[in-house]
Amino acid sequence: MDPNDIDTLLPRDLVSLEEPPAEKEACIEHLLDTAVQAGRVKDRETALDALLAREEETTTGVGMGIGIPHAQTDAVTQPTVAFVRSERGVDFDAMDDEPATLIFMLLVPEGRDEDHLDMLSSLSRALVHEDVRNSLHEAESPEDIRETLKEAVA
Repeated sequence: MDPNDIDTLLPRDLVSLEEPPAEKEACIEHLLDTAVQAGRVKDRETALDALLAREEETTTGVGMGIGIPHAQTDAVTQPTVAFVRSERGVDFDAMDDEPATLIFMLLVPEGRDEDHLDMLSSLSRALVHEDVRNSLHEAESPEDIRETLKEAVA
């Protein structure tokens, strides 16, 4: 993922710094509603079904306090990332049993496998670094979040 992709994938209105719901499904819906309000999702229920079906397949809690619910669906108009952070954490069934405090939702139009995998791998590589995670926790604005991610995927 190119750092400039952050501008398209994660505009300011897809970054939420408010505490999300504590339950996984409600947190996913919170992120989805952010994408709906930003005009990125044309069918909320279809997108939600795709996200929840993916959760049923295998956990999207990757460990280190990170959750990345994701899906491919024609309910989304373009590749989209939404972000929220949680002080208390959300149980995403991570293998390390740690709750997710940094949560990224990825939605990609159906048939865009390469985009989906590229977004997932770029985020995963960036978030492995503790300094990136710390910067995301300390960010004071959506722009700080976006700048941290731009630097991390460069």
